[in-house]
Amino acid sequence: MNDEVKIYYCYILSNKNRGVLYIGYTENLKVRLEKHKKGTGAVFTKMYNVHDLVYYEKFDIKKQAKQREKQLKNWHKDWK
Repeated sequence: MNDEVKIYYCYILSNKNRGVLYIGYTENLKVRLEKHKKGTGAVFTKMYNVHDLVYYEKFDIKKQAKQREKQLKNWHKDWK
């Protein structure tokens, strides 16, 4: 049995001038951010140079992190 507690993250990235947002979720925020910075995280983040972490939340349950990601993606840009 694995006693390791997993933590999941929902996060928001932006570009340098804060004109573009990217929302995602992951099990390892540090590794995911490194992938975005290297241009291997997502095509969208590479295309728009989106790799500055502007916000994140922690979750104990993966499903909650995924639900939060969907909720944030449905918000109007001005609310984010």
